[in-house]
Amino acid sequence: MSGATILHADLDAFYASVEQLLDPTLRGRPIAVGGSAQGGVVLAASYEAKAYGVAGGMQGWRAARLCPALRFVPGRFREYQPLADRVMEILGDVTPAVERISIDEAFLDVSGSTHLFGPPAQIAALLRRRVRAEVGLPISVGVARTKHLAKIASQVAKPDGLVVVEPERERAFLDPLPVGLMWGVGPVARERLAERGITTIGELARTPSDAVERILGHATGARMSALAHNDDPRRVAGVGRARSVGAQSALGRQVATPALVREVLSHLADRVAGRLRAKGRAGRTVTVRVRFPGMRSVTRSLTLPGPVATTLTLTEVAEQLAWQAIRDQPGRDVEITLLAVSVTGIVEQEALQLELALHPDDPRRPGSEHGAARWAVDRSVDAVRARFGAHAVGYLPAAMPRLHTVPDEFRELAEKDR
Repeated sequence: MSGATILHADLDAFYASVEQLLDPTLRGRPIAVGGSAQGGVVLAASYEAKAYGVAGGMQGWRAARLCPALRFVPGRFREYQPLADRVMEILGDVTPAVERISIDEAFLDVSGSTHLFGPPAQIAALLRRRVRAEVGLPISVGVARTKHLAKIASQVAKPDGLVVVEPERERAFLDPLPVGLMWGVGPVARERLAERGITTIGELARTPSDAVERILGHATGARMSALAHNDDPRRVAGVGRARSVGAQSALGRQVATPALVREVLSHLADRVAGRLRAKGRAGRTVTVRVRFPGMRSVTRSLTLPGPVATTLTLTEVAEQLAWQAIRDQPGRDVEITLLAVSVTGIVEQEALQLELALHPDDPRRPGSEHGAARWAVDRSVDAVRARFGAHAVGYLPAAMPRLHTVPDEFRELAEKDR
């Protein structure tokens, strides 16, 4: 790739912008989606609210103190996906090489579209005009030679802007920017780098790679060092069949008890298995990620005899893997901060192939008597939910009121099958 032909398009404060689009009285006002002045969690904030320090993930009472004029809105979750999908259709009008990485952002490779629509900067401007005119939402676009740089450029462009970084300007553009803008540099990594006097991308680029690896660990350090030099060979991947389906839940910092682990994993497994069945798919390999204090994560995987998409089987396997990771930690009362479940080895499974009676009757074999019974129950659950809503029926403890205050509808919008 010799020219700046990769675009990163990112809808600005998407959830809050949708609320302002649907309710004109909210436009120009500081709003928070979710939460309240008494509590709960802010899911998203408008730029007017961000100016006061309000941010997604913040407790509602704290947001209200920072911005006394803040207006809390519950969120119209059914409206978000159709509007975001319409934006993606507009992006797809200029190139088939669109890689959607979340509900509200995507990469585009327009190298094959310039003969139709003009230079990349002109294409980016066209897309921004169309999204604003046809959908009514603001969108920021970064244009660069690599995906890494295009994403940084779109962040710099916010709100509602366009930044083009030509190859000859890359170093001048990157060097003064804070390392926190880099893809993969979170609060912990930023703090570790700052302790050694590295606060800008230019300073990181001038630090020897082996020194960065000692600070951040071998894999992360090598990757961050390469990205600081804008060494990013990744291509824009077009639309294809999902290779994995996953869900995760942040827990704050809690002692890993059987009740907590069972509740969270059953809820995650219910979401993952339901999405698999909705698409007529199943997966063979289950992976669980457990994050501990200090941002240290451990993963455990198991490949099953056959592809599964049943909620109870996925829950049982996830619990087994999670406790393998937790029990390997030293001491008692091990604390965890996040649990995640994903399924890979995805295959089509519109119907279930029954097997001859074999002993033992293992539910991990989807065609066994026990496995088929679970499949039948799940299909009945899916049918009830399709008619009466997602919370009409479910398994305990996943169906119980949860301690987490982020609505499931919001979690599902944020999750993406990869």
